[in-house]
Amino acid sequence: MRVLVVTAVAAEADAVSGGLGIGAGRAHPSVDVLAAGVGPAAAASGTARALALASAASAPYDLVVSAGIGGGFQPLAPVGSLVVADAIVAADLGAETPEGFVPVDELGFGRTVHLPPAEPAARIAGLLGAALGPVLTVSTVTGSASRTAELTARHPRAAAEAMEGFGVAEAAAACSVPVLEIRAVSNAVGPRDRSAWRIGPALDALRYGFQQLSPVFEESPWQTP
Repeated sequence: MRVLVVTAVAAEADAVSGGLGIGAGRAHPSVDVLAAGVGPAAAASGTARALALASAASAPYDLVVSAGIGGGFQPLAPVGSLVVADAIVAADLGAETPEGFVPVDELGFGRTVHLPPAEPAARIAGLLGAALGPVLTVSTVTGSASRTAELTARHPRAAAEAMEGFGVAEAAAACSVPVLEIRAVSNAVGPRDRSAWRIGPALDALRYGFQQLSPVFEESPWQTP
C-alpha cells in the first residue's frame, strides 16, 4: 500500500517521519510525508499536487492520511491523547442566519462531511488506544467558551478540531483515494490559554502513533466501497 501523510507544518512532519523511521537517508517502503501548510486551502492544494504527481509517475497512492496536532474536546480527548476521525467535518463552512449556523450542504452547495473507511479507522483507533469520533476542520481555532458550546451543540460527538483535515479529504475524494485523519491533542478546545498547551507531548504522541502504524501501512491496499 502506498500512503501519503499530509501535515501542516514541519514539526508535525518530523514527528510522523520519526515514528516511521524516515530520516538520515532512510525511507519508508510505502509512506511519503508532506508538510503542505496551515489551513484547509493549503492542505487541499498540496495534497492535490502530490496525488497528481504520483499518478503521473504511475505510482498512485492508495491512502491519504491527514495528521498533526489539534485541540481535543473534553473529556473525550485529553491532552496528550490520540484521536482517529470517523468523520471529517468542515465545521465553519456555511452561512450565519438569524436562526443560527447553516452548513453549506444544507444550503444546497457541496458537502461538509467526508467519511473515512469505517473498519480501518476503528481498527487503527483500537491499535493506538485512541478516541474515535468526528474531527472538525475550522479556519479559526476555537478560543472561547461560547464558541466551544456552539460547536459541541452542533457536533455532540466531536473529539477534536484542527485546520486541515477537510482540505486533505476534498483532494483525496477528487482522486477517489480513501482518507483518514489522526490527531494528537495538544490543548483542550475552549478559552485560549497558551500556557496550558502541551505541543511537545502531543508531537511525542504523534510520533508514537505512527511508530505503531508503520507495519499497518505496509499491508495490501484496503478494500473500500
